[in-house]
Amino acid sequence: MIFIYLEKEVTRFNALSFTLSYCARIKYIRQTSNFQRNSRLFESSTPNFSATATGKKMTTEGFRVLDEKSLIEYIKATPSLASKLGNEVENFKIKEVGDGNLNFVYIVISPSGSIVIKQAIPYVRCIGESWPMTKERSYFEATALKRQHGLSPKHVPEVYHFDRTMSVIGMRYIEPPHIILRKGLIAGVEYPLLAEHMSEFMANTLFYTSLLYLTTTQHKSAVAEFCANVELCRLTEQVVFSDPYKVSEFNRWTTPYLDSDAEAVRNDKVLKLEVAELKSTFCERTQALIHGDLHTGSVMVTHESTQVIDPEFAFYGPTGFDVGAFIGNLFLAYFAQDGHAEQGNERKAYKAWIIDTIADTWKLFYKKFTSLWDIHKEGPGEAYLHEIYNDVELWELVKQKYMINLFHDSLGFAAAKMIRRIVGVAHVEDFESITDLEKRADCERRALDFAKNLMKKRRSFNTITDVISTAL
Repeated sequence: MIFIYLEKEVTRFNALSFTLSYCARIKYIRQTSNFQRNSRLFESSTPNFSATATGKKMTTEGFRVLDEKSLIEYIKATPSLASKLGNEVENFKIKEVGDGNLNFVYIVISPSGSIVIKQAIPYVRCIGESWPMTKERSYFEATALKRQHGLSPKHVPEVYHFDRTMSVIGMRYIEPPHIILRKGLIAGVEYPLLAEHMSEFMANTLFYTSLLYLTTTQHKSAVAEFCANVELCRLTEQVVFSDPYKVSEFNRWTTPYLDSDAEAVRNDKVLKLEVAELKSTFCERTQALIHGDLHTGSVMVTHESTQVIDPEFAFYGPTGFDVGAFIGNLFLAYFAQDGHAEQGNERKAYKAWIIDTIADTWKLFYKKFTSLWDIHKEGPGEAYLHEIYNDVELWELVKQKYMINLFHDSLGFAAAKMIRRIVGVAHVEDFESITDLEKRADCERRALDFAKNLMKKRRSFNTITDVISTAL
């Protein structure tokens, strides 16, 4: 199913926009982060951070851009890839499915198997070498995929090969009938195992990379390894926590219907105080290795399978960011349903399923995360040493305090993710595919009002049921 990876590559920087062309979005990054002025500094400084952590530095020495012909030779010379294809070199079928803007992405199929090859190049592909862009991004994506697959192998595709010099990732091809979750939510498809699978993925990847499980030495080393993923972190800081709250030429909304709503966001002083706190938390709190862009476009599903992909935004950040991003996107899908309703199918039952999935996702995450903590309470984790917190009552208080703080963080980040998808630069297909603008704006306004209230009053909620009651 070639369209699966094509769709993901076309929306690779979905943090920017659903409708803007990719090159226009790259222009946005450059303008908003002084990229043009600092590109040489960035290219030199980013690998140096990684060199400190890993003892390696990525250079262009030995690098070459692969085409279909040279890729065959590359695979032949790489046993970890050739073996996945049964070493049937003469029978390879290769299709380049990248959108031509940033990375090269190939689907390689043989009678014995299939793989996906992704190559990052050291410049913006749709512009050329005059516009450099660090190819170190492939290192962070490959490393995050490996770590997360190791912690949640059922829900993360396996990386078969990573070549740092060539910036090549070889990984499992997620076969049909998997589709992007967002597409399924728009179509009104129920996925009965979604909450179970996503809660498992988040609990495993977030617990085992935190100080609840790691020693401080292990944790600091891991933080240092990912601290160089600066470019994509800055992008998140800009489009999630800054632009929606000020006048920005790239902000957009369903005009004229939401003109006053967008202005109200920019003039809401309480909202600005809250988002400033969330931005500070995002930038400063290195709790766990987070996916960094865990929306419904980064998840591929069938009724039996859930696969989390595209962790190029990964870094050590606040645990609640991933949980909030996923839940926030489910709320967006919920509020969009009225725009997709048809005569004879008002989608009431489907809206109820989404609400149940939101509730189950948090409840199951809470259960799985705290269960892992209980299992490893006498383990190496140094956040809460067993010698200090071995009293049963105290242990329960520790967990309660930690989890309510994580819950409130998750709600805040969910709200921030929702707001930026309505009045910021990057929108979602859930709303954008509603062709009746007045109907779309009505759905977006209800989502926006919910998100604003959620951000400002998040500390007053003690259960996910309390949160859901304000959305109904």
